[in-house]
Amino acid sequence: MIKLLFCISLLVIIVQAQYLNSGWFLMLLNYQYDQAQDSHGTQKTTLVLIHGLFGSLSNLGIIAREFQSKFNLLQIDVRNHGHSAHSDEMNYQLMAQDVLQTLDHLNIEKFIAIGHSMGGKIAMKLADLAQDRMQKMIVLDMIPFAYQENHHDQIFKALFAVENAQIESRKEATEIMRQYLKEEMVIQFLLKSFSKGKWLFNVQALFNHYADILSWENQQVNPIPALFIKGGNSPYISKVEHFYAIETQFSHSKVKVIEQVGHWLHAEKPAVVNQMISGFIE
Repeated sequence: MIKLLFCISLLVIIVQAQYLNSGWFLMLLNYQYDQAQDSHGTQKTTLVLIHGLFGSLSNLGIIAREFQSKFNLLQIDVRNHGHSAHSDEMNYQLMAQDVLQTLDHLNIEKFIAIGHSMGGKIAMKLADLAQDRMQKMIVLDMIPFAYQENHHDQIFKALFAVENAQIESRKEATEIMRQYLKEEMVIQFLLKSFSKGKWLFNVQALFNHYADILSWENQQVNPIPALFIKGGNSPYISKVEHFYAIETQFSHSKVKVIEQVGHWLHAEKPAVVNQMISGFIE
């Protein structure tokens, strides 16, 4: 009997290891789930906040704090970021399914998705997979479009340089990164994910799948009410084909522009972003 139990346990371990090592498994994401402070027993809608490339669940905290009294809040680390598991595989189908698995784990049926940058693409894929569950969607400075431009080449060089140097302190990491990056804000943002001499995000997997992150497979027209908020100085929503991509894939969408801000619009003008979101979801 003991021998049989040992064999079964060993088989489970082997199967699990093969499953995990294959890289295609879905995962329960690291999350922070907070219920509305003034709920008084009434059921509240959940806002699902999805960060962008190189980010973590705290990145949209300035939005979370604005709505914490009116909505339940689910902030997540997407795969290969923060404290969620690392995987050799990464595409929007998998990342959206990870979010769904986490929602199911928490028994969250209906929700509103808010995503920034790469997180916006995850939200848009989630809208396709869970059209009957998503009530509304807000996308910050991103569209359903396959980009060709590489905006992160120097960032990857900086990240690998820090990784290869095998240093421990943020001060040392900062000095190395300044050799590759001029924007101090970008350096400090990236360093939020540097802990005990290691990057919390999976640099190699992000580099290997950078083309997948830029890419997009056009979806069938989706009727979910969607708000796209563009940074006036950002190139991500700037061409005729960008607006066409929104119109042809999200039939009930609107685009709003915040002038004099770039891709990090929620950090540059948080009050304006929150006001736009509030007007759309409340």
